[in-house]
Amino acid sequence: MPITKDTKKSKRKSDKKKSDAKVVSITEAARINDVSRQAIYIAIKLNKLKAHKETTRWTINLADLEEYRRHKYSRSKSTFNGELLFDNAKGYYSINQVARMLKVPAQKIYYATRTGYLKAVRKGAAWVILEDNIKEYRKSFLNKKNKRKAS
Repeated sequence: MPITKDTKKSKRKSDKKKSDAKVVSITEAARINDVSRQAIYIAIKLNKLKAHKETTRWTINLADLEEYRRHKYSRSKSTFNGELLFDNAKGYYSINQVARMLKVPAQKIYYATRTGYLKAVRKGAAWVILEDNIKEYRKSFLNKKNKRKAS
């Protein structure tokens, strides 16, 4: 079969349809992962996310994006000496988790740990708070303030 201009066009269109179904731009990848375009670009530059630059446009294979998502850093997966830092099943919580549980700003929890009102343990760069300490803090400090407001 002789190759004509029309067959080249149709071949390019079919190739483009196949590749478009499997690749996305940085903007689309950011939307899929619910992050900024800059976060995707940084992941590419740090070789954490595989991408290909076609002239001026980055394209990311959906399989590579899924792989990146599976291995992406997550604070909840952080370990210290081979043990999960924030293992909620064992009663270990992060500052932000405690703040959400108590419905207070994270800064209030940081302040309570610094001043000694809330006991916390430093593991590496992270503060770990035990469930018993959260209950004690809630009973001793938060409930007192709520009673004063009600009076």
